[in-house]
Amino acid sequence: MPPERVITDDAPRTDNPYPQGVVAGDTLYVSGYGPVDPETGEEVDGDIEAQTERVLDNIAAVVSEAGGDGLDDAVKLTVYVTDLDDYERVNEAYGARFDEVPPTRVCVEVAQLPGDVRVEMDAIAYLG
Repeated sequence: MPPERVITDDAPRTDNPYPQGVVAGDTLYVSGYGPVDPETGEEVDGDIEAQTERVLDNIAAVVSEAGGDGLDDAVKLTVYVTDLDDYERVNEAYGARFDEVPPTRVCVEVAQLPGDVRVEMDAIAYLG
């Protein structure tokens, strides 16, 4: 079965040449998301915790659209931050969204993210 694109209005959409997610077999690959409100297309106001929550909401929306159970089906996330001094605060907001078995994770500091946001994440989810 060929890979399928995932498209939802519940997560930000861009004019860039990539889908919000791609399902290949039982695996969903979610594109990177910053703290952008899907209704307005604008970065959310608030601190790094609020921005982290919006990023996770965006990822959960793509997983749900693909037939999954939101963040419960995430098996790996990569977190990109522009300032590692935000690490603990991002970690607290992130940790509050997962139950007993959180997904594996990588966190890296980058020089800049699109739109000059402070946090972005991509994800892999298991839909089986």
